[in-house]
Amino acid sequence: MDINRWPSSSIILGVGIVLGGLLVGNGFARGRSTDRYVEVKGVSEREAKADLALWPLRIVASGNDLSAVQATLARNTSQIYAFLRRHGVDTAQVEIQNLEVTDAYANVYAGENRGPVRYVVTQTVMVRTTDVDVVVGASERVGELVSAGVVLSSGGMGYGSSGPTYLFTRLNDLKPAMIREATASARQAAAQFAADSRSRLGGIRQASQGVFVILPRDQAQGVSEGTQPNKTIRVVTTVQYYLKG
Repeated sequence: MDINRWPSSSIILGVGIVLGGLLVGNGFARGRSTDRYVEVKGVSEREAKADLALWPLRIVASGNDLSAVQATLARNTSQIYAFLRRHGVDTAQVEIQNLEVTDAYANVYAGENRGPVRYVVTQTVMVRTTDVDVVVGASERVGELVSAGVVLSSGGMGYGSSGPTYLFTRLNDLKPAMIREATASARQAAAQFAADSRSRLGGIRQASQGVFVILPRDQAQGVSEGTQPNKTIRVVTTVQYYLKG
């Protein structure tokens, strides 16, 4: 073995280790640089007006003579129809629903605790219309029915509190434009962050579209969305952008 060749071999080996380390280091640095990103949220909001009104008017009549109770119910129903026509509601869009008759004497568990009234009959006059403004105006005058002796109940229909429920049904028409707005809002926030951190904004790493929500325009405690004809539509998107430099 030539001992004089050892120094040169050692030098070559050392240079190889150094170059390999540099390459590995540069590769690691490049890999880490691609992990730099910022996560931002973009918001889009629109005001919208309800395009459908549902107004259940639930009538209650009671008594011990079923025929008389039914006559009262029929008379009250006629009064409601007249009231609706008087205030501009198209009664062709009105339906009679959910006739219920309760006989207290048929309750075998009541025993001596039966009340003085045997029959309670309920019926719902359901208004379903796209003429939201007419329903808003008529519902403000519902006291006329009470003054005429019509007994109204607020329970049993599953629409929440008494009064009309206002719905917005054209959400799909707004979605494309609102998503674009929310994405543009997110990019603007990301660009500001990149400028503040002396970086350049890269492409999208990951994006998530939020859920569209319909809120009451006047967001106060105890105010539900369904009771207000005027709405606020909101969507929040979450976007991650790469940062360069």
